[in-house]
Amino acid sequence: MKLIVAIVALAIAVILAPLLFVMLGDTPPAPPAEGLPWQIEVLPDGRSQVFGLVPGTSTIAEARARFGPDMQVAIIAAPDQPGSLEAYFESVTMGFVTGKLILTAAVDAGTVARMRERAVKSEYMESTTRRISLAPDDLPSAYAAAIRAITFIPSAHLDADVIVQRFGAPDERIRSTEHVEHFLYARRGLDLALDAKGKEVLQYVAPRDFERLREPLRALAQ
Repeated sequence: MKLIVAIVALAIAVILAPLLFVMLGDTPPAPPAEGLPWQIEVLPDGRSQVFGLVPGTSTIAEARARFGPDMQVAIIAAPDQPGSLEAYFESVTMGFVTGKLILTAAVDAGTVARMRERAVKSEYMESTTRRISLAPDDLPSAYAAAIRAITFIPSAHLDADVIVQRFGAPDERIRSTEHVEHFLYARRGLDLALDAKGKEVLQYVAPRDFERLREPLRALAQ
């Protein structure tokens, strides 16, 4: 009887051994994270893609579909300035990196002015800049607008070593103030501002439009 029990136990062990090996030692690796801030795909015709969006082509509506409906759309205007149409996400996750996301819409000044005339509310932000809420009838036009620039403010602090490790060596470095230095990646359309006293700011545009970011910085440096 003991011999039979031993044989049955041995047979069960032989059957279960491959399964146990798979469970303990042959677990497939987790897929690599996608949508990270340094994962920028350069496209033909001077475009690029980051966070699943293509500056100059993707729309505010596409960003809302990708990151969820918890999005604020408003005109952001400094004193005596016409302002720009922006969409804002308080918190998004890019791969394993979290932060704030701001999308600047490609809307001409005349359209912005007309939206301001129909606005339902205007309020001050933390500074003298005003947030101007759109009339409901203007929201469809705002959602349909293409994204001119993408701004991402990561929650985690970056330093120069981490920037070079993740993004590679920049094409150019420009110091705009005593504590802010810009790492410029022209071929990928990225201006990464390293702030020793505040949050880092990553601004993405189509590479073909990068001079619009670089020229003001060079003027400041001079």
